[in-house]
Amino acid sequence: MIFAAIDIGTNAMRLSIVQHECKDFVDTFHKVAYYRVPLRLGADVFESGKLGKNKTTQLTDAIKAFLLLTQVHGAQHLRAVATSALREAKNAKKITSQIAVQTGLEIEIIAGDEEARLIFSAFHLSGLLQKSKYVLIDVGGGSTEISVFENGSKIASRSFELGTIRLLKGKVPEEIWGQFSTWLTNNTSPTEQYLVMGTGGNINRAMKIIGANTKQEITLKDLLALQNELISLSQSERISKFKLKPDRAEVLGPALQIYTTALLALKQQIIQVPRIGLSDGVIYELFLQNNNT
Repeated sequence: MIFAAIDIGTNAMRLSIVQHECKDFVDTFHKVAYYRVPLRLGADVFESGKLGKNKTTQLTDAIKAFLLLTQVHGAQHLRAVATSALREAKNAKKITSQIAVQTGLEIEIIAGDEEARLIFSAFHLSGLLQKSKYVLIDVGGGSTEISVFENGSKIASRSFELGTIRLLKGKVPEEIWGQFSTWLTNNTSPTEQYLVMGTGGNINRAMKIIGANTKQEITLKDLLALQNELISLSQSERISKFKLKPDRAEVLGPALQIYTTALLALKQQIIQVPRIGLSDGVIYELFLQNNNT
């Protein structure tokens, strides 16, 4: 069975296509295809409070293209979700209604808590073992979702309007940083060791730049070093040195600032990078809803 998920984010829109197989009562999931389009919906929304005509056209065209790709790959089940940018766009309901009429696709605009829940559900796909205490940090273009778990149960979570596109647009009030760090310290214990997990395209890219290891983890020291280097370079220098696409070269530095701030507040020296995200969680839930075995 083939599942597809469309993740309409603040910085980029993604399509993930995954095939499920069951052999000897063991479920396996193989990524068939992955596509990404840097639409930058947040560039409109965080400036004017709504999605403009040009971005709306780009979004509609991208949806049409993604739907064709799901057909080519033979996807049998599809779900599309949208996050921070469309959550805040005043004309989001009108736009999603128009897209539904034109393409037949219903886009779900999900809340920050639902976004965090879906990301966590993706850990079932990753095969990661549950730990006694861990913190999940997902940094996007418009928001950062934080969840704290103990013994496999979520004990606290919050969505902060702290994202890479907001930072680039100067739309993050200074007090948000203090609230972010304070919340983390108030909802964790300074004497406990937490497994910190980072999700999102930027932390995955940082992992590749710094150099992957078998444990798929990055030290705070290495993250800070890369963050400082990115700040010192021009946009063209970042693209050239790290082989980045232009949109990634802009947002990687701001993203690392959020991750390092979180690690410093948590007094933790390592962040693990499981290379999973929202679309993985959407696909896992599609599987659960359509699994008849």
